[in-house]
Amino acid sequence: MARHWIAHRPGGLEVFELVDVDVPAPGRGEVNVVVRASGLNPADAKHVAEGNNPDDFPRPVGYEVAGVVTAIGPDTELASGYGAVGDEVLAFRVRGGWASELTIPAQDVFAKPPGVSFEQAANLLLAATTASEMLHVTGVGSGETVLVHGASGAVGVMLLQQAALLGARVVGTASPARFDVVRRYGGEPVAHGDGLGQRVRTAAPEGVAAALDCIGSDEALAVSLALVSHRSRMVSIVAPGDRAAADGYHRIWGGRPASKAYRDSVRAELIEAAGAGKLEVPVAATYPLEEALTAAEVLQGKHPGGKLALVP
Repeated sequence: MARHWIAHRPGGLEVFELVDVDVPAPGRGEVNVVVRASGLNPADAKHVAEGNNPDDFPRPVGYEVAGVVTAIGPDTELASGYGAVGDEVLAFRVRGGWASELTIPAQDVFAKPPGVSFEQAANLLLAATTASEMLHVTGVGSGETVLVHGASGAVGVMLLQQAALLGARVVGTASPARFDVVRRYGGEPVAHGDGLGQRVRTAAPEGVAAALDCIGSDEALAVSLALVSHRSRMVSIVAPGDRAAADGYHRIWGGRPASKAYRDSVRAELIEAAGAGKLEVPVAATYPLEEALTAAEVLQGKHPGGKLALVP
C-alpha cells in the first residue's frame, strides 16, 4: 500500500487529501519506483486550481520524483541509462509525484547521477527544461547579453546557469535581499521597481539581445518591450496569453504541444549536465510527505530560498 496526495476537485489546498492506494504491478513499458524525494513546483497547485475538466478529478498531484526502481514491466525497453531493480532514478513528467511509490512510463525515467542527491534530482527537470526552452525560443547565443526577470527564483537560477554554459551574459532582476543568489550563478543583479529600465541600461550599455520573463509583472513586460529590438527574442512563462499575442512575443507553458516535445527532448542532456556539476539545484528544505500542504504554503510565499522536497 502506498500513499498519494490527490485533489478531489478544482480549488486551493483545501481540496488536497493524502490517501492510501494500491500500486499496480508495472505493465509493458512501465516501471515501479519507490520514492525517495518528490519535487514541489508552483504548477502542482496551480493546475489543480485552474482545472476545468470534471473528468480529470480526483487527480494525483506532482510532476517530479527521484527514487529506486522496485519492478520493471515485461518486455520493457530501458533506454535512459538504468537497467535493473535497485537502480537509483529520477522521473519527469509523472502524474502523481507527491507519493511514496508509483508506476511510471519507462520513457520518463532516467538514471540519477551519483553526485546528485534525491532531493536535487526530484527538483531538476521541470525548472531546467523550462529554462532551456526559454533560451531556445529566443535564440540566445555566445557573446550576447540577456535580461532575466526573476533571476533568483527556481527557473531564474536555471536560466543563469544555462546561459553561462552558452557563453551569454545575464542581467537579472531580483530584490536586493536576493542579489547574492544572482551573483552566485554568474548574473549581474538589478533591483525591481521604478527606474528599472535605466538600471538595466547602465548594467548593459551594449544593450540586451533578449528578455526572459519569469514574473509577468507590468513592469517586467514594459521594460522588456522597451529594451529588446525584436519581439521574437522575448519570452514569458507567466504573462497572460492574450497580452503576449497582442504584443508579439513568445508565451510558453508545459502543456503546449511544442513545449512538451522540446522539454522531453532535452531531459537527458540536462541530467548529464547536472551529473557533471554544470547545473546545481539549490534545495532549501525538505518536508515529510504528510506535511506536503505546509510545504506548498511555503512555496506560495515569497522566496523560500531554494527548492523544496517531500521525503516519504
